[in-house]
Amino acid sequence: MSDLIRLSAAELGERLASGDVSSVEATQAHLDRIAAVDGAVHAFLHVDGERALETAADIDRRRAAGDRLGALAGVPIAIKDVLVTEGMPSTAGSRILQGWLPPYDATPVRLVREAGMVPLGKTNMDEFAMGSSTEHSAYGPTHNPWDLERIPGGSGGGSAASVASFEAPLALGSDTGGSIRQPAHVTGTVGVKPTYGAVSRYGSIALASSLDQIGPVTRTVLDAALLHDVIAGHDPHDSTSIPEPWPSMADAVRRADVAGLRIGVVKQLDSDGFQAGVRQRFHEALELLERQGAEIVEVSAPHFEYAIAAYYLILPAEASSNLAKFDSVRFGLRVTPDGGGTVEQVMAATREAGFGPEVKRRIILGTYALSAGYYDAYYGSAQKVRTLVQRDFDAAFASVDVLATPTAPTTAFKLGEKLDDPLAMYLNDVATIPANLAGVPGISIPAGLAPEDGLPVGIQFLAPAREDARLYNVGGALEQLLLAEWGGPILDRAPDLSTHELLATEEGAV
Repeated sequence: MSDLIRLSAAELGERLASGDVSSVEATQAHLDRIAAVDGAVHAFLHVDGERALETAADIDRRRAAGDRLGALAGVPIAIKDVLVTEGMPSTAGSRILQGWLPPYDATPVRLVREAGMVPLGKTNMDEFAMGSSTEHSAYGPTHNPWDLERIPGGSGGGSAASVASFEAPLALGSDTGGSIRQPAHVTGTVGVKPTYGAVSRYGSIALASSLDQIGPVTRTVLDAALLHDVIAGHDPHDSTSIPEPWPSMADAVRRADVAGLRIGVVKQLDSDGFQAGVRQRFHEALELLERQGAEIVEVSAPHFEYAIAAYYLILPAEASSNLAKFDSVRFGLRVTPDGGGTVEQVMAATREAGFGPEVKRRIILGTYALSAGYYDAYYGSAQKVRTLVQRDFDAAFASVDVLATPTAPTTAFKLGEKLDDPLAMYLNDVATIPANLAGVPGISIPAGLAPEDGLPVGIQFLAPAREDARLYNVGGALEQLLLAEWGGPILDRAPDLSTHELLATEEGAV
């Protein structure tokens, strides 16, 4: 295994800038790693090795010619399959888009390319980002690199697993109710949901437009900040994009200092319903921050307990509207019944064959919630609860700088364990959903390994809207404290995937 794949994106960027290594070498090292282990992990749905090497060679030529390049120029990156990519299949994990080649790049992808980064391919995800385990992908589940019999989180389990298994130094993900942060929690990675509107959603295949947000998936807080700085900013193609300029998140990490910082612990998300080891590591992390001068106070958010119920009315309602475009007429899969049929019959046959059970479940729920006679009782009431959750955040941030919670209630559960119990699956997002309802930013960083099972757990910090830099400040400070405690990155403790190399090669997964 090449040492290059163990470097952080920032470290790799420095070595590329100094000329110690070429982008072609770095890209090839990651492609070799994908070929070796992705048959076991299944993080990728599509790998575009030839184009990646061409892009890397072009970056090397530009660097040799003296062009000014960014800090991440020449660094490989994985892209969640919810983002459309010109010339690469974009399926959103669904059969209804199998093989679709978009004619343009999503804005975050375009910005990544303009920064000189090297897209490796598209990562696996729950179909249309509906799920918490990446088991709802139409192309099979992704496996957690810490334990291949366990889930890598969802919906962006592919992005998190690619980073945790050293197949990519960093990745793009999307977060509608925790789909960046919850996979980070169970894979020992860093995941950030920026403020709603901070990163353009143009070219992101929509699930719930008022909740979706694109963000970084990385191994370090600095890497997340560097990627955040690349993709954030106003985009006229996105009407919800914030027009004001953003400060450098990387600078916030570099000046990380928590002395005098007031951290509020949400008592409703620090309960006996959370796994004991998750809570233990959470409070140990807070103690480290307190020793550095942070003030830890308990705050109440009484309406957070209703957030899941509100979310699972708002999201299906918006999803049922957004997914109406997949009708067999304009693009994507088309299934014609035997003997032909009307447009309506073709549409019904296509949606039956193209959508998986979780997508169908949420479309039906959303359509019902928006139907005449039920709109006010369900969707309208959920929006009122959303306002109450936003008010809870406003009240909390009037007295503290950031909020802290465990990122998820448990460590990674086994594949198949909760597939037949949708409600149990939905509860995995209990700590992450409130941020999406309110549009505030959140970050999950590794907090250690749970003593019960030796699996990663994360700690989540939340900040007021547009105060993303606070997250990078506290996250960077805690990361340094934990590195000193652990004696190195937490992923150094992950199992060696080399035992699966023969399996991957024989199955020809990539």
